[in-house]
Amino acid sequence: MSSGFKEVSDADPVDFSWVRGPGEAVDTGWSDSGYPTELQEIRTRVHRRLLERLNLSNLSQRDQAEAEDEVRKIVRDLLAGEETPLNLEEREMLVEQVINEVFGLGPLEPLVKDQRISDILVNSFQQVYVEIDGKLHKTDVRFRDNRHLMQVIDRIVSAVGRRIDDSSPMVDARLADGSRVNAIIPPLAVDGPHLSVRKFRRDVLTHDDLLRNDTLTPEMLELLEGLVRARLNTVITGGTGSGKTTLLNVLSESIPHDERIVTIEDSAELQLRQPHVVRLETRPPNIEGVGEVTQRQLVINSLRMRPDRIIVGEVRGAEAIDMLQAMNTGHDGSLTTLHANTPRDALHRLETMVSMASLNLPEKGVRAQISSAIDVVVHVQRMSDGTRKILTIAEVVGMEGDVITMQDLFVYHRQGIDDDGKVVGHFAATGIRPKASERLAEYGIDLDETLFANIGLASVK
Repeated sequence: MSSGFKEVSDADPVDFSWVRGPGEAVDTGWSDSGYPTELQEIRTRVHRRLLERLNLSNLSQRDQAEAEDEVRKIVRDLLAGEETPLNLEEREMLVEQVINEVFGLGPLEPLVKDQRISDILVNSFQQVYVEIDGKLHKTDVRFRDNRHLMQVIDRIVSAVGRRIDDSSPMVDARLADGSRVNAIIPPLAVDGPHLSVRKFRRDVLTHDDLLRNDTLTPEMLELLEGLVRARLNTVITGGTGSGKTTLLNVLSESIPHDERIVTIEDSAELQLRQPHVVRLETRPPNIEGVGEVTQRQLVINSLRMRPDRIIVGEVRGAEAIDMLQAMNTGHDGSLTTLHANTPRDALHRLETMVSMASLNLPEKGVRAQISSAIDVVVHVQRMSDGTRKILTIAEVVGMEGDVITMQDLFVYHRQGIDDDGKVVGHFAATGIRPKASERLAEYGIDLDETLFANIGLASVK
């Protein structure tokens, strides 16, 4: 199976025309590779002179649009004083680059603004990758040097009251638009500073988008929506970037609008559309190492907030035991995600997380908690061609001795890869009618018997 990584040679560059507009050059305008050295020097010189003329403290107190207009005028004046002749396109490119240095993220700003990009990965100052439609592509974006990259990282983390230095060489932060940022610097990062940006989507995907992208079939969607409406506790599993949060957002649309929902996340990403939603977010320790608020603390506190449902963005540690207890004590219909390779692996990981709470519970008791709390496990995976597919919808049916028993309701059968590198396969029901059918009927959800017929539902690419 391919890793999903596509190396792009100089002879086969990624088309970045969508960054600057149709018909224009395919580079991003920020590459120092092949970019005239003279223009690089002008950009650096104008930026330095601009900082000498600006009163940054006064500028930060003004409306950003007004401040940007003022800076643009100053930059144009400074460019007019340059001896090197510049055409209009070069002038405007330099103006935008300097604006991005002052107000934005420098070379990364065009990538942050583009809606097609989901992740930006900076591997030292001279190597920047982006993810588009599930595939990684090397870009022509460069920083001047590691110092330039560190200036951008410092700007990001200082804006949220954090710091990054030798004593604290790792940091998580969030941009103003909600995008998640992770930075790690030497001595932990051997080759120089590294920056990862997981962009926040404003255009939330819907169930129609998942159907259009062949992530699942209409029959699978009908079942999943019914399970959510019938208040069955659901865990969504998968690897990094597999689409767990996206699927959780889509399934949450089936929650009735008259319910009170409490969401708990490390970094707020969920975009629920119900009117009665309380969003909670963890807090890291401050510079002195105090003030941390963990997911476990928020889960415990949420139980005192009269929630109808609790949604934990991702279960990672000791909060798993509190989540399971909440599911077992009247807060049914809860949803969460966790990293796992298979539905069975997800249950094993939950056992491990419960043990992190140091409650010394017997193994069989932990499994009994899991089997009575979790009703459904949905496993999603990013395929080698970048597409996301639900590989398994599995139901937890109880215990047999010391073993939690599960049954697959729907599975995806992968058959290979076609000549274009696209994954070929089909979804199929296993022929097993869910144990939760009676619960579904209690909520007025009558699923047709043919929904679970043991036939291939769709052949997709």
